[in-house]
This record gives sequence, structure tokens and C-alpha cells, in this order.
Amino acid sequence: MTDRRPGSGKVALVTGAGRGLGRSFAERLAGLGYAVGIHGLSDDETAEYDEGTTVTCVAEEVAEQFGVDTKAVFGDLSVTTNVTCVVNEVEASLGEIDLLVQCAGGDIAAEGGKPNPNNAVFTNEADVRSVIDRNLMTTIFVCQELAKRMIERRRGRIVTVSSQGAFAGVSEPAMYITAKMGVVAYTRCLATQLREYEINVNCIAPGDVRSGRFLGTREVEESRMVTEGTLNRVATLDEIARVVEVFAGPLGDFVSGQVLMVNGGNLP
Repeated sequence: MTDRRPGSGKVALVTGAGRGLGRSFAERLAGLGYAVGIHGLSDDETAEYDEGTTVTCVAEEVAEQFGVDTKAVFGDLSVTTNVTCVVNEVEASLGEIDLLVQCAGGDIAAEGGKPNPNNAVFTNEADVRSVIDRNLMTTIFVCQELAKRMIERRRGRIVTVSSQGAFAGVSEPAMYITAKMGVVAYTRCLATQLREYEINVNCIAPGDVRSGRFLGTREVEESRMVTEGTLNRVATLDEIARVVEVFAGPLGDFVSGQVLMVNGGNLP
């Protein structure tokens, strides 16, 4: 019987997919029929906030649950040679990548954890570079690698991930917010350049979302942890991941260069 899911026969690469929002994107796309490359910085990164055992296990679980092919890949994507290796591995195993979801990032200091201090003036150089590399440079390098291949094929879609905080001026976390606004600007520039090649490029800007990292690094009011009945709450992972279905599927055929905040109307 023919698989009529919109992603059937297509391949997606989701970076930062071993846990949290990235894993939720991978699961949503697998449910649509995509074969999925599941990227992590390292195989054991899922254990940091008790979100799984290894990225390899995540890939196996997604494959079993949704009946699609998956490939676990690893590497620091702020290094261009690693980016090329990751993309080559996915395409060698699954086929040409039709969809990129660039989710890898985080407000993470050079030595791990959050930068301290974490503001516009006193954040140290190593932490500034760490946050910018993890969020903005990674986005640029991964998008460049996939865009070159998609241009040759004259097809493909790219979805980047920013943050609602990119649209607010805050003292903390200043470098993370700066990097995420850079992602927005880069997404719009990329969409403009790739328009003539029929490649759609869009950005998702989530608000608070209940990932392991978010819950493990913040105190959240209990009233905001409900899953329905109010817009004043922390989003579930799937509520954010659903948006990728719009950008990846037929509803997004004529949508490009857009940034969609998914935050229950909590405007910055």
C-alpha cells in the first residue's frame, strides 16, 4: 500500500535532535513519513537533563515508533568540516536531504552551564563566543551547506529556530538573545537569496517550552504548567513542533521568509 503521508519518500535532517525540542521536531517529521537524520553534539548529550540514554537510542526509538529510517550523527556544527561530514553521513545513509530543521543551539557557556555573568556588558569573551557559535554560527554553516546542495537540485526547505526573546531588549541573557536575532536576520536574507531556486526558508521563534533544559534551569509557576485552558502557560514540546508541519508540508508551499512566534500571544 502506498504511503500517502506528506513526507513519504523524503529525508529531513534535524540538528540538536537528541533531546527536547529537536527530538520533538524529529518525531513530528517521522510521523509525516520523513526519514530523519538525528543530530547531536555527542551521543550521550541526552543524559544531561534526563531526556534519554543516547542519541543513537533516540534514533532507534523514532525509527521503531514511526516506521521510518533514521540515522544518528554527531559533531560540533560550529566547525564547517564537521557540518560537511554530518550532511554527507545522512545523505549516504538516507538519501538527498529535502528538509533541514536547524535546531541546535542553547544559552551555554564555554565550560558548560549558563554564562555567569550573562549580560550585555560583563559576559566574558569565551562565553560570548560559545553562545554566538552554538546559535548563530552553527545556523549559518549548516544552512550554507544544505543551501548549496538544494540550489543544485532546485528544491528543498529550510526551517531555522530562533526565540521570542530575539524581539525583546533584555539585560540577560544578552548574548543568547543577540544570537537568536541574528538567526532571524540570516533567515530572511537566506530566504531572499534562495527564492529564485524555489527553496522555502522560514523561522520558528518559540516562547517558553517545557524541555528538560528549560525545566532544569528555571523555577516555573505551577499555574503555568497546565496543558490547556489558558494561553498563559509553558508550551508543550509538541505544540511548538506542530508548526514545522506547516512549513514542511503543502500548507507552506507559498510561505517563505517568515518568522512565526509560537508563544500563546505572550508578545515581547
